Amino acid sequence: MLSEANGSIAGAGALLNIMRDGRARTRAELIQLTGLARSTLAQRLDALLSRQWIVPTEEAISSGGRPAVAFTFNRTARVVLAADLGATHARVAVTDLGTTVLAERAAEVPIDRGPEETLGWLQHTFEEMLAETGHRPEEICGIGVGLPGPVEHSSGRPVNPPIMPGWDGFPVPEWLGSRLGAPVLVDNDVNIMALGEHWAARPEADHLIFVKIGTGIGCGIISDRRLHRGAQGAAGDIGHIQVASALDTVCRCGNVGCLEAVASGAAISAKLCAAGVTAEDSRDVVRLVRGGNTQAVQLIRQAGREVGDVLASIVNFFNPSVIVVGGDISEAGEQVLAGLREVIYSRSLPLATQHLTITGSELGDRAGVIGAAVMVIEHVLAPGSVDRSVNPA
Repeated sequence: MLSEANGSIAGAGALLNIMRDGRARTRAELIQLTGLARSTLAQRLDALLSRQWIVPTEEAISSGGRPAVAFTFNRTARVVLAADLGATHARVAVTDLGTTVLAERAAEVPIDRGPEETLGWLQHTFEEMLAETGHRPEEICGIGVGLPGPVEHSSGRPVNPPIMPGWDGFPVPEWLGSRLGAPVLVDNDVNIMALGEHWAARPEADHLIFVKIGTGIGCGIISDRRLHRGAQGAAGDIGHIQVASALDTVCRCGNVGCLEAVASGAAISAKLCAAGVTAEDSRDVVRLVRGGNTQAVQLIRQAGREVGDVLASIVNFFNPSVIVVGGDISEAGEQVLAGLREVIYSRSLPLATQHLTITGSELGDRAGVIGAAVMVIEHVLAPGSVDRSVNPA
């Protein structure tokens, strides 16, 4: 039951949290479900209606007598701006509060051209998409951004990102928020991918690891259905764990022996180029694999083994129920998954792998923007945030 101790309007957020499942409910059903007094429920419903967080359904519900009005969560009350900025390309979207994509764009946007040029492009693109969908800036409830490097979650600022020159400590939330007039949340790109995949494709999984293998390597961790960021937001940075096969290889982070230095898309393309095979980036590697290039297939499978070697220790430590593989290299399909499975199942404890599923991403390139939208939605629609929105004083 919902407590009435903090006042009728103060509990509006908790009531909305119940109604977010999309099911239409009458006042009588809500009273039975929450245990609230009729007058208290009425005040909270009125508060939510005033902000359009809920709306009456078009059809009244009848139980034999006079039809009763039912209420449901209003997914179209606001829009969310979401961006997944990778090392070389970006995907941006406008969604509703249920993560339905209203408009979407993808473009080649090198992150190393600096924060102001990249974010300026993002601002302009968002403004175009808002106009395209017929929404006004005041309808934005928040902006979610994923970046391909370490992010201090409390401030939303990148911290010493290896592939993002000029971004260290840059105030991304303040810069973008002041120009678009909405709050901005920033996280590592793999974290938002984990959020998106869990939300849209694996909501039943209590413990999930999302591994991105692209230009770099990282993982997002879902524990007890919540994203685990660690103390400062650095959890899941497996790309810079030292591996035995790379002890003589210098990583772009400055250390020697990192997993990313031998198993990332950038590392594989470099090896192919050294062997006389043209491959500028991860996508070229995948094209070669799909075309049956023997060297590319062998390198991809070995990369899967290298990543699997690190993940085997994580499986023993964390015991996830699902490992989802995404990023450009995952588009090579079973070749990379086979290498992963080979090592994980042979080197992890039988109990840890008893019900473990290792699979490719169902959302593909969309995982990041969906996750960025989820990050914003969960923040904006948290009970405390909703209470403040209906009673800002």
